Amino acid sequence: MIKSSALWIVLASVVIGLLPLRSLAQAKLPQPDLSVDAVQTILQRRIDQEKQSLGIVVGLITPEGRKIISHGRLGQSDPRKPDGNTVFEIGSISKVFTALLLADCVERGELRLSDPISKFLPKSVDIPRRNGKEITLIDLATHTSGLPRLPDNLNPQDPENPYADYTVEQLYELLSGYQLTRDIGTKYEYSNLGFGLLGQILSLESGQNYETLVTTRIAQPLKMESTRIQLSPELRSRLATGHTSTGQPTKNWDLPTLAGAGALRSTTQDLLNFLAANLGLTKSKLSSAMRRSQVVQRPTGTPDLDIGLGWHIFRKYGTEIVWHNGGTGGYHSFIGFDKKKRLGVVVLSNSSNSIDDIGLHLLEKQFPLMKYEPPKEQKAIVVNPKLYERYAGRYELSPNFILTITKEGDRLFAQATGQPIIELFPESETRFFIKEVDAQITFIEDQQGQVTQLILHQAGQNLSAKRLR
Repeated sequence: MIKSSALWIVLASVVIGLLPLRSLAQAKLPQPDLSVDAVQTILQRRIDQEKQSLGIVVGLITPEGRKIISHGRLGQSDPRKPDGNTVFEIGSISKVFTALLLADCVERGELRLSDPISKFLPKSVDIPRRNGKEITLIDLATHTSGLPRLPDNLNPQDPENPYADYTVEQLYELLSGYQLTRDIGTKYEYSNLGFGLLGQILSLESGQNYETLVTTRIAQPLKMESTRIQLSPELRSRLATGHTSTGQPTKNWDLPTLAGAGALRSTTQDLLNFLAANLGLTKSKLSSAMRRSQVVQRPTGTPDLDIGLGWHIFRKYGTEIVWHNGGTGGYHSFIGFDKKKRLGVVVLSNSSNSIDDIGLHLLEKQFPLMKYEPPKEQKAIVVNPKLYERYAGRYELSPNFILTITKEGDRLFAQATGQPIIELFPESETRFFIKEVDAQITFIEDQQGQVTQLILHQAGQNLSAKRLR
């Protein structure tokens, strides 16, 4: 997640990945209205009034059948309305498929969750260890391996397609030189690197590439004919154009090495087939592997939120929601289900802005819908560039994610760990914005006038990063 939209998605924790959930009130409210009119109203507000996407498709499935509701268009210059067969990048929902492949291998007796990853990788790779313990398959599948969110040797030639040129050799080089900062299996930290590595291991063990594994073991048995990585001309004709958070068209992503973290593309119809099998509404040879993947394995450290194999499991308001989301440079996705209600929900959008609240709300009304202001047109002002010298430095958003601010001539730039430089534009002497994304940075001074931290503003969140000395 690199330049513009990509970079700031990472900082806000979607990078092909999971958004933090807010603390919500406990009052008992009526169950969600799943009528077509009610869902259509939500989509019209999100697209027409709040300008958070160009097109959104919602899929609902219960024992009584399925509904598909959509609004908007496939792209700025494509007035076609999205539908259940429209193809979207689904980003980190791919992780659920990767974990299901692992669970299926366990059910078949091909692998064990406790297997160390060194068993599957070339002997030339020096796998990081800590306190005499090795990383295992279950550590990768639960984000508890100790590996960072992103590879720190990610240096894309094309910032709008950041993973396209990341190689297996770079992955192995990173592993051989990485020093774990915490004990293996003890703490949850969302890792695209870890799940990309898991997908690579499954490919090595099977002798098939990741897409072939997903296609033969999951997509074909579940009749998911539009769930692929490489798109045929026919599938590409149904692909919605991806857009940044401010509605600008952006490139599709390719993840040849880290495919298991977020490379899949799919449709609402296909993902409803997937949910039908997970809910037990349809019979499948994957049923036992699906049940295994839905069982809580480890805590995440977030109240009410645990993780199974790939799936996140949210217990709140007397209900249990099994879910995952995904985000790439131009798309956002949500999939989730409630086994007690026998209800499943898919939400796919052709914008990087989050739609997680829609998915959660449709599963349980006590999860509120967010309210957004339309993106504002921002104009840079003229400030004394000498001010930028005060802001230059390194700011820690998380232990493995540093934002480096630099001054080059009369311009100010930001660079996140393993990512290229992007320019910041002033809207005041302390607040800066990115032109392509609805995200801002504010620099904070202490009483002595020293800049001690910055705050990243995006999607209703304010993420603080302390300055490193």
